[in-house]
Amino acid sequence: MTDNTHAAYGVPPTINPYRTGWALILKRLVWDLHPSAWVSRSRLRAIIDSHKGQSAIILCNGPSLNSVDLDSLHEIFTFGLNKINLLFDRSAFRPSAIVSTNKLAIQQNAEFFNATDIPLFIDFAARRFVKARSSVTLLHSSAIPKFARDCSVSICLGHTVTFVAMQLAFHMGFQRVALVGCDHTFAVKGPANTTVIARGPDRSHFDPRYFSPGQAWQLPDLTASEYFYALAAEQYRLAGRTLVNCTSRGRLELLEKCSLDQFLRTATL
Repeated sequence: MTDNTHAAYGVPPTINPYRTGWALILKRLVWDLHPSAWVSRSRLRAIIDSHKGQSAIILCNGPSLNSVDLDSLHEIFTFGLNKINLLFDRSAFRPSAIVSTNKLAIQQNAEFFNATDIPLFIDFAARRFVKARSSVTLLHSSAIPKFARDCSVSICLGHTVTFVAMQLAFHMGFQRVALVGCDHTFAVKGPANTTVIARGPDRSHFDPRYFSPGQAWQLPDLTASEYFYALAAEQYRLAGRTLVNCTSRGRLELLEKCSLDQFLRTATL
């Protein structure tokens, strides 16, 4: 059966394991031999356990993020994700760092990424969109579905940038990590991981401009995301650390729930 026949019947073409294997080896070699990767690995090694024993918050991108009192977060380390800068025009709050690993999101937000001094953690594959400088750290993504305790080697994308932020928080030594704005539900429905074109105001994220009309984005894989959230929670538990969900509403039930006020009252700054 030819590739065209496979497509006509909705059956994916056969994966050539040798071609796939060589592609992964080549990707690893490019990372291992690229000078910008050497610099980023050195930066990542330098921040291992740099916040040992402290607390951090990961600001996810759901509409419920709009109900968070951002002014209450000035004294705690925060990870913003992807296009967190879209809320900068309505608040003086700025995250401590921004994580972005989706190529489409990085390309669409490149103008901001190239202008900001906020520390950035971005995927190595999208490095051509963001100029190299001291505030930009590149990450190598691996196809191996595991939780990276040491992000200087590789990270796993885990179908969501939130999982990448969880790995970075662990790498940096944070003892207690909370999610806010993780609604775990999307207004737009369709097959997981499908690339679609936004047709109107974005109702799936905290800002209607998040994916503006005409912009491409990939539909979420909520089932796969849950697998990786559970994997992260288990790694935090085994290390004697805490990973909780402080989202005021939403459908992510597999992480321990905690109110944001309570988390902040007990946070080690």
